[in-house]
Amino acid sequence: MARLPLNTLPVFRAVAEAGNLRAAAQTLHLSHSAVSQQIRHLEALLGLTLFERAGRGIQLNEAGRALLARVAPALALLDEGVHAAHEAAAGESVRLRVSSLPSFAQRWLLPRMGRWRERHPEVLLEVETSQQLADLPREGFHAALRYGRGQWPGLVSEALFPSPMPMVLVGSPEAAQRLAGAEPPQIAREPLLGEQALWEAWFREAGYPVKVVPVAVFNDGGMLLQAVEQGMGLSLVRELLAADALDQGKLVKLSPLSIPYEGGHTYHLVYRPELADWPPLLALRAWLLSEIALAARRLDGHGPA
Repeated sequence: MARLPLNTLPVFRAVAEAGNLRAAAQTLHLSHSAVSQQIRHLEALLGLTLFERAGRGIQLNEAGRALLARVAPALALLDEGVHAAHEAAAGESVRLRVSSLPSFAQRWLLPRMGRWRERHPEVLLEVETSQQLADLPREGFHAALRYGRGQWPGLVSEALFPSPMPMVLVGSPEAAQRLAGAEPPQIAREPLLGEQALWEAWFREAGYPVKVVPVAVFNDGGMLLQAVEQGMGLSLVRELLAADALDQGKLVKLSPLSIPYEGGHTYHLVYRPELADWPPLLALRAWLLSEIALAARRLDGHGPA
């Protein structure tokens, strides 16, 4: 097979992303005919058709999708290399782009960013939050902090926290004072926040099976913790995600009883395989693990009220 001319691959990627030759030509600052010629040249070298008509545009066929899946990460890495060279020449910091769930970024990552900066002033950590899974190569991210089972195709995934994560009963300091020594029946009469199934599992474990109707459910862990801090009710929360609030006295653990959050879900550091030995990513991994160990040690001093 003939060696691919590298200049055709960025054109191929641009056409695949735009789904239109003219739009890709504008993005690349090339003429429509030049883009069309390079795509024909690439297809001739491969002996394959990579695109098919789709209305007024074009879209990848099966062969084209397979090629893009292999080519896109390599091109992204080349783009990053060029960008890093410009940053180094200008004396700028190396950028490390990370996608994260809003709750994890707000409640766990942000309070520790000062220590990251002290430890790695040469690496600019850019965090973008979203409830949606980012396509790391396509969107230019080096890594992500995700919650799940750790099965994301084409990516390396490393669990950061134990699985399943322990869920503990917490309330505001005022609630803790009012409920000192309370038994499960009294807790069941309080306003309860969060998933019904979790609450009923906790009460079963406490020896008091009861049907629970929570007063509010949240799709974001950060919002849930904030609601508890403001006295809206009690909740079962992931202990390590609440570590700072417990340490600062904004939340109080109300019972020694914890239950696992079933399903094998936990937080993971996820990254592209080609970046496994990249020093900024290794630094991020080591820093996260050290911060998690520090948070776990602090939690040992926060027993139930």
